[in-house]
Parts: sequence; C-alpha cells; structure tokens
Amino acid sequence: MPDKTFKAGDRVTWDHSQGATTGKVIKKVTADTHIKGHKVAASPHSPEYIVESAKTGARAAHKPSELKSA
Repeated sequence: MPDKTFKAGDRVTWDHSQGATTGKVIKKVTADTHIKGHKVAASPHSPEYIVESAKTGARAAHKPSELKSA
C-alpha cells in the first residue's frame, strides 16, 4: 500500500486520548526537528506532518499512517 501524502492546508483527522480531532496540515517534515520540546525523528524515508487542531490551535507531529483526509 502506498504511503499517504498530504500537503499544507489539507484538512485531516486523527485520534488521540480525548477522541478524534480535526485540523489542517501545516507542513511535511523530512528531517529531525523539535515541537513543544519533543524531538520529531523524521527523515525523507519516514516523514511526519505538523498538524494544527481546528478546535484548540495546538500543533503536533504525526506519522502519515495516523492521519485521514477529512
């Protein structure tokens, strides 16, 4: 199965401890970076996406497999 790909501005949903959240993709990350004091171990072969919650505005990094198109 091919990897899911998203672009900045795409609306997506993802699950977390309080249930499902909807938001948008801010950017694709293909190198190690930090968000909210946590290391995001991304690479060109294992990218992650920075997403922003529509409800709270909070940003987090997620693997493509954790995201669904909204």
